[in-house]
Amino acid sequence: MKDAVAALFEKALDQLVEEGIIQVTDRKPVKIENTRDPAHGDLATNIAMLHAKSAQMAARAIAELIIDKLPPSEMIRHAEIAGPGFINLYLAQKITFEPVISCLKHNKKYGNHGGTNERIQIEYVSANPTGPLHVGHGRGAAYGATLVNLLNARGHDVEAEYYVNDAGRQMDILAVSVFLRYLENAGQCISFPTAGYRGDYITDLGNRLLQNSSISPQITFNELLQNVIADTEETKDAHIDGLIKNTKHCLGEEWRQPFNLALAAILSDIKSDLSEFGATFDQWFSEKSLVESGEVDAVIATLEDRGHLYEKAGALWFKSTNFGDDKDRVIRKDNGETTYFTSDIAYIANKLTRGFNRIIYIWGSDHHGYIVRIKAAAQALGFNPERLTIRLVQFANLYKDGERLQMSTRSGSFVTLRALRAEIGRDACRYFYVMRKADQHLDFDLSLATSQSKDNPVYYVQYAHARICRVFESIDETPFDQTRGINHLTDLTTQEELDLATTIGLFPEVVKRAADGLEAHLVCYYLQDLAADFHRWYNGNRLLVETLEVRDARLALAKAVQIVIRNGLALLGVSAPRSM
Repeated sequence: MKDAVAALFEKALDQLVEEGIIQVTDRKPVKIENTRDPAHGDLATNIAMLHAKSAQMAARAIAELIIDKLPPSEMIRHAEIAGPGFINLYLAQKITFEPVISCLKHNKKYGNHGGTNERIQIEYVSANPTGPLHVGHGRGAAYGATLVNLLNARGHDVEAEYYVNDAGRQMDILAVSVFLRYLENAGQCISFPTAGYRGDYITDLGNRLLQNSSISPQITFNELLQNVIADTEETKDAHIDGLIKNTKHCLGEEWRQPFNLALAAILSDIKSDLSEFGATFDQWFSEKSLVESGEVDAVIATLEDRGHLYEKAGALWFKSTNFGDDKDRVIRKDNGETTYFTSDIAYIANKLTRGFNRIIYIWGSDHHGYIVRIKAAAQALGFNPERLTIRLVQFANLYKDGERLQMSTRSGSFVTLRALRAEIGRDACRYFYVMRKADQHLDFDLSLATSQSKDNPVYYVQYAHARICRVFESIDETPFDQTRGINHLTDLTTQEELDLATTIGLFPEVVKRAADGLEAHLVCYYLQDLAADFHRWYNGNRLLVETLEVRDARLALAKAVQIVIRNGLALLGVSAPRSM
């Protein structure tokens, strides 16, 4: 509708250009916006104000000329000038209800946009497979999964990916932690390292290793401590690294047993957890595959050929300061091992050669300093860094009985995402995680998330859907006739009904803005406004009146609200219950 109205104004500008009032070189495109207050009309434009200076006329005077030049249209009932030169438009009543008709026609597809032929990859969560997902990971999972839905609705070709960090030091720490619990379960007395992974799941994995492995029982904890520095707060990293080195030496090829068992078990749990949460992935990409395929060595060679590497103190450095980074980065240490960053460079090279127009990363806010260096790597490899979009997500803070719960995977003291779902339900989790801007802090109030009140936003929206379902279930002898309802929508004349129709019409635009801006919270805001409009109308009007034409018109409007709420909640990964 906005495009059609904008076209009318463009024709008016055509005439002003022909008459020499506006110069072609000064012409600005017409933008039509919704008014914030129905008292000021349905739509508005500032096009007159945009041309006032170049035309050397008062904006209100140009506005009068534009209105006078507007072609006749059944869409616009009235146009008036407001303030310094805004043009407010009042739509014809039948036009106001066109979104309702469109919604009823397209049903589950209402809000979707046509194909864009743009291929987008979005990588999210990608938590290290070193323990169960905790509530901090949940926000990135909810945000990423919602963006996938929004981008698909926007008409893009979207692929979701999880990057599995199955190589590197953290995985070695996990493996040695499991092996030490294995020794403990076998009856040995051990001193568990401060930097090791703790928690019942590590003990369980150690017991599983004991039951299923073929590791030699002769290995002792004392052997692993040989020449290892004492474990203190200052030396804990060096201590665990010494344990890893000795364990690898003692186990030889059998080192892969605790490593692979822990990786397989935890990754399987993560996949199951995310699936139950409604976050699914087209590909689970292995970091280890980058090493085994030679892609890590290949990017090092490419950077060296391009003159972006140098050696210092036995290490190999990337000249990332040439691309805006605050310091150069090591990509191969003096012991010959490559760094995490090197794998990330190989990964971005792999992504950028897969044919995606745009690549979206969803990272935790603690990765803020990583943005410049990953874009620097892409540019150094010869790719356009503008193809990369990186969004940071603040971790959610969970409060229970007024106390903030800790979420450290290493210490084993954390609240899992699975436990949170069990306590408040998947719907509340998915909704609460995305109802604020992703880069804003979020305090998770468990009491609010489980309350059945209008203060609980997900309950408030779902209750509107359930109310409408109950209305339709209450229809007695004469069934609802949607065609009759559509034909009599213009019989609905209250401001609440006009507001509802207007709000329904905003849904496709909200989907577009939320997808284009990667702002999932806009859908929450919109649904809460729509639910408020509906509850206000429902509380002040009887839907099932005796006059069938009015009854079915109101039911058609209610059904459109129901469809939009269901479609909007589906984008958020939230259910639309028929009863509550």
